Amino acid sequence: MRASRTPLARPSRTWERHAHPTSGSGPPRAASLATWGDVQNWPASCGNAGLTRRRRQRESSPLPGRRVRGLRREEVAQLAGVSVDYYTRLEQGRHSSPSEAVIDALGRVFHLDAAARAHLVDLARPARHRAGQVPGQRVRPAMHQMIASMVDHPAFIVGRRTDILASNLLARALLTDWTQLPPRERNYTRWVLLDPGAREVYPEWATVAADVVGTLRLYAGRNPDDPQLNELVGELTIKSPQFRTWWHNHRVHERTHGTKHMVHPAVGPMTIRYEALALPGDDDQTLFIYTTDPGSSSHDNLRLLALWATQQRYAPTTGASRAAPAQIEDSPTRSAGSA
Repeated sequence: MRASRTPLARPSRTWERHAHPTSGSGPPRAASLATWGDVQNWPASCGNAGLTRRRRQRESSPLPGRRVRGLRREEVAQLAGVSVDYYTRLEQGRHSSPSEAVIDALGRVFHLDAAARAHLVDLARPARHRAGQVPGQRVRPAMHQMIASMVDHPAFIVGRRTDILASNLLARALLTDWTQLPPRERNYTRWVLLDPGAREVYPEWATVAADVVGTLRLYAGRNPDDPQLNELVGELTIKSPQFRTWWHNHRVHERTHGTKHMVHPAVGPMTIRYEALALPGDDDQTLFIYTTDPGSSSHDNLRLLALWATQQRYAPTTGASRAAPAQIEDSPTRSAGSA
């Protein structure tokens, strides 16, 4: 099983220079406002860097005579059914607490999907905690037992800030051995962005990484005062140029289900289907389960990986070496019935 291949340095407080830009004529960019607990109202975070960006990036205008990319403030106001002065104050951060009707109208104008609209609502009406008062998270013993029993499927539980709260043996074999990392480094976003091993696991690394940054931004809109989020985003801002680019794009992403292409050096490539299940009664905890299509090469490779992980777990601590895929394939378990 793989642990993080490269030791990662402790975060430096110099991230503040990057996370809180002060140059320029306008207010700080929403990349910092929506994340560091400086959000006092939704227009300041979504307005200058959100509404303006959306307005300028609209592919086309439904209004007669407009053929260029983007919308003028007057056009947004007309389409949303509000006055130009009202919309201007929203975009400039001079109006707070927009109504549900205004939020819905802007969502339609900017073609927001469900996740982006939810993010807009979060910024408009944030559930705020006092600094340092974000409650900790624990996984119930029954959930630990359940994912441990899933010997044929990678399974893990993600909490706030994409922290990895629990994982089974096969998930640790496929991704990385979270149990071998310091507690503060057991974070999926941090692993994807900073551990070179993640690029080996995901052939389409840029797509996966951009999505996970969008997931983190979605959380930031709901929890702008989380001090651990502050620390995580600050560290990533300093250490990952790609993170800085994606974070400033203000894209949000909600993981529900989908497909990923993954590679493990012991068994080869796999096409994985994942399901994200919110755990009832456990706030901000999501169970991820990975599956493969029966009869596919990915299904066979995942079964091989399960055997490989078991062999590694019970191998002698001295003189042990990774079994080659060919050795695994010769095992009697390889010819057993479908998992």
